[in-house]
Amino acid sequence: MATQQDRAQLDAKAKEGQTVVPGGTGGKSLESQEHLAEGRSRGGQKRREQLGTEGYQEMGRKGGLSTGDQTGGERAAEEGVSIDESK
Repeated sequence: MATQQDRAQLDAKAKEGQTVVPGGTGGKSLESQEHLAEGRSRGGQKRREQLGTEGYQEMGRKGGLSTGDQTGGERAAEEGVSIDESK
């Protein structure tokens, strides 16, 4: 666990706009970054529970194909990659 001094230094960096907690991007303080990271982690776990492991992996596969111009589904169709939407 970080000491009070360490936490104060991390909080100062966060207030300058740096991300000091993995997954805490966008938080304006150490505490807010910790809360953001925790919420994002829970959100991913919840989606995995809802979709099941295979469905969650398919969602990641499809999302990994997306670009700024095309959705993952469009690019998968264009490249001939099969995405199983039934999972």
